[in-house]
Amino acid sequence: MKGIKILIAFLVFAIAASCGQQKKYISYTVKKGETMKVIAKRLDMKTRDLLRLNPDVGRKPSPNTIIIIPNKDFIAPPPKDTLKIAQVVLDSLKLNMGELEKEYLTHTVKKGDTYYNLTRRYNVSENTLNKLNPELVTEDLKLGMVLKIKPVEENEIVFYKDTVREGISLKLAMLLPFKAVEFDTIAAKDIFGVNRLANITTDFYLGAEIAIDSLRNQGVAIEVSLFDTGKKNSKIRDIINENDLDENDVIIGPMYSDEAMILASKVRTEAIFPVYSKNQEGFASSGLIKTYADKEVHQKIMLAHIDAVYSNENILIIGDSTATSIKKADEIQSVLLKNDSITEAKIIHATNGFIRKDYIINALKAEVENWVILATHKSAIASDAINSLISLPTEEENGEENEDDNKKEKKKNSNEPEMQILPEDTVVKIFACDKSTTYDKIDNTKLAKLGFTFTSDIFADDTSVAANVFNKKYQEKNHTYPSYYATKGFDITYDILARLASGDDLKETFQKGTSYRLESKFEFSKELFTTSDNNGIFIIQYNPDLTTTRIR
Repeated sequence: MKGIKILIAFLVFAIAASCGQQKKYISYTVKKGETMKVIAKRLDMKTRDLLRLNPDVGRKPSPNTIIIIPNKDFIAPPPKDTLKIAQVVLDSLKLNMGELEKEYLTHTVKKGDTYYNLTRRYNVSENTLNKLNPELVTEDLKLGMVLKIKPVEENEIVFYKDTVREGISLKLAMLLPFKAVEFDTIAAKDIFGVNRLANITTDFYLGAEIAIDSLRNQGVAIEVSLFDTGKKNSKIRDIINENDLDENDVIIGPMYSDEAMILASKVRTEAIFPVYSKNQEGFASSGLIKTYADKEVHQKIMLAHIDAVYSNENILIIGDSTATSIKKADEIQSVLLKNDSITEAKIIHATNGFIRKDYIINALKAEVENWVILATHKSAIASDAINSLISLPTEEENGEENEDDNKKEKKKNSNEPEMQILPEDTVVKIFACDKSTTYDKIDNTKLAKLGFTFTSDIFADDTSVAANVFNKKYQEKNHTYPSYYATKGFDITYDILARLASGDDLKETFQKGTSYRLESKFEFSKELFTTSDNNGIFIIQYNPDLTTTRIR
């Protein structure tokens, strides 16, 4: 290892000497009226790359300022024999690491990593880690240690690895509606809440501030320009016309979907849409990047999961009587029946605003597990279905020997179908394509008993060191616990700026993998010439002890 270090040191020295002799970069004297943007355009390079070569020079340097520019006549010299030897060693090391990453998902141990949070993050057991990394049996986790997590399978998620280019500087513009009273993306009742900061915009920004500070502490120079977009469509055009937003490396905002489309039509810099809107499905500009998945993605991912783990379970689909729910139930049924193993997926719809319990009970099967998919956003219907499934008529409770004569007579004369009596060990699980607010008022104990499984755009890991550090910093700075929107503000801002800190174009980093932040997952689509989608969805399951497990 010592020999390798000597070779690397010699390699660096030799390259530096060689580049100095060949003059890879030359000096240039700025003329009157020239800006860095004008000079960069003439050199056919990006303004931000020219600024990185000249970190002490502003965007509008004074005449006669001397700057460094690339020498277009530079020709890289052929490597000497000594360099070849060093390069062979380096290539060998890279090859070994490359081969390892082809066969295994790997993780480099960082400060705060523990066995427990690694097993939670990657969904693997401690036993699996020990088998793949025998050294862990006799020694503790060490900083910089490269661990095999699990063998790479076909379609395995590739994780993005943060890197910071030395001397990197970024310019960020944030277009947020600090004075807005309404959002087209968020229900009005959610904007203000008891014991919360003034509004969601403020929460988002306060979270983003901590992300920016965190990256600055890692050596990333970040210049932030903040624009108040005010009420809907009141200022966006003025902001675009009065400012050169293309001088920025990235834009976060605006928060209105129609303003985002206006911005994308006027500027070339990528704009990050930081909230969910039902209108985002209409985005087409390649300059827009969505940070929330479309609702249809939630459904697609959940159904793919059910299809993958199906093993002769009895499937029911419960919906309400609205056209939206009927359509959704039909779509779910159609997708599931494409699996040759699934021969039936019965649909039960509510009538007159409620679902009869006997319809649900009589559709269950005692000999197999019952999977019930809720295709409704109506809290009352979801609650009715769950209450019916939580209290099944069992043999012990409903034995005929315990019935009196009057009860038997009523049953006999009733026009309603009787409910079947089920064994006590009948298994029922419920699924939803997204949790939303539909289940907020339903007792978590009931959800846990039924193994409630749902999709979500966040997953909170209580063992995460990074999350605990963020929570502490946020509380110290703002004297309150971070809200959902504050954490989203951190996650979105950190992910985008961390990717840009690599020195690569933003969309190029999307090709390099999926990232997990405090609570969010960013799995951006890789298309270059259309709006980038974030398909980062978790599948979460309630456990009997009220904890949750991420199963995707």
